[in-house]
Amino acid sequence: MLDLGNRVSIYQPEQEGLIFPELPEFASVEDERRHRKERLVASCRAFAQAGFDYGFAGHLTVRDPEHPDLYWTNPMCVHFAKVKMSNLILVDHDGKVIEGNYAVNRAGFVLHANVHDEHPDIISMCHAHTVYGTAWCATGRPIEPITQDACAFFEDHVIIGDEAGAVAVENHAGSNVAKAFKGVKAALHQNHGLLTASRHSIESAAFWFMALERCCQQQLDIAASGIQPTYIPADRARYSREHVGSDYIGWLHFQTIWNQLVEDQPDMFD
Repeated sequence: MLDLGNRVSIYQPEQEGLIFPELPEFASVEDERRHRKERLVASCRAFAQAGFDYGFAGHLTVRDPEHPDLYWTNPMCVHFAKVKMSNLILVDHDGKVIEGNYAVNRAGFVLHANVHDEHPDIISMCHAHTVYGTAWCATGRPIEPITQDACAFFEDHVIIGDEAGAVAVENHAGSNVAKAFKGVKAALHQNHGLLTASRHSIESAAFWFMALERCCQQQLDIAASGIQPTYIPADRARYSREHVGSDYIGWLHFQTIWNQLVEDQPDMFD
């Protein structure tokens, strides 16, 4: 084990005085709420950049810091690229819109509300109908330790076979998903698609969703090549997951995306 001293991650610089992302601190709950909403919008914009849009499908949520039984989410039938601070909606666990003018996505409410309700420690969750994730989920197979990227999910994701392929509009379907998220950050819903959750931040949930989609693409590319991959041994996969697969690392990766979006898409804050 590496001695990190007071650092959370080996990637934090030991040398003082260098520019490096710092975890936020908040003077008030209002500041924390605005922070979470801004990052939720940025996560939606990042999904748009990655091509994760598919009609009205796809929903991202983050729990309200003052009212943990409520969560902020993207509005129904608004493209990820057009989500902004002013059109976010606040929803309760019964699917009632508490704040905002738009309707909530029914499937999003079923999946996310159940996860948030079942796991009070989960702050945020992401789901979208992506090309590679949906395709790999059809195989019913896990992400294998074939790359360093994949090791971030080693023993940290599950396959959900219940309700495989059925549209998640009934509450019991969301309950099945919620039960699967005990102690993991990602799930492959068979014949449906990818889901990620974070006990840290919306940034972490969003980045690990993007990373999981990339892993699914790698899996499919290798399978299509017909070449048998070399698997990373379990002990090395766990070591890599420890250093490159944490919630903090997901948050840290997203800071690069955040900085780019702030500069290029200031309308996020409208």
